[in-house]
Amino acid sequence: MFSISATPIDFERLRRELETAGAGAVVCFEGRVRDHNDGRAVDGLSYQAYVELAQVEGMRIVAEAQERFAVERIVCVHRVGDLALGDVAVWAGVSAAHRAAAFDACRYVIDQVKARVPIWKREHYVEGASEWLHPNAT
Repeated sequence: MFSISATPIDFERLRRELETAGAGAVVCFEGRVRDHNDGRAVDGLSYQAYVELAQVEGMRIVAEAQERFAVERIVCVHRVGDLALGDVAVWAGVSAAHRAAAFDACRYVIDQVKARVPIWKREHYVEGASEWLHPNAT
């Protein structure tokens, strides 16, 4: 499952969606808004997405990961809108029988989402300026 959310990510609920009797490993990644980037003080971010295309591409990535890795379940959600420091911007979770598959699949999903899903990030700096970053920026 992949989705775009305009509301805060409920990662506790998402983590519960990963639970299965066959899952011996659950790996989760939380991408949070940090207070700096490239030597500049950041006080927030804004994300925009082409939601329909983002959903399709995100689901394609999840399907690829399910085919490539021996996993039980995969969930990934990316925020859009204005986010404050510490907010979760993207959350990915994978359950699998074994930890190696869970780690590998989770890394694959988050790396592919950052590289391929049409989501744009604008950083807001403490000094008052804002700047759009390359879609694949960290």
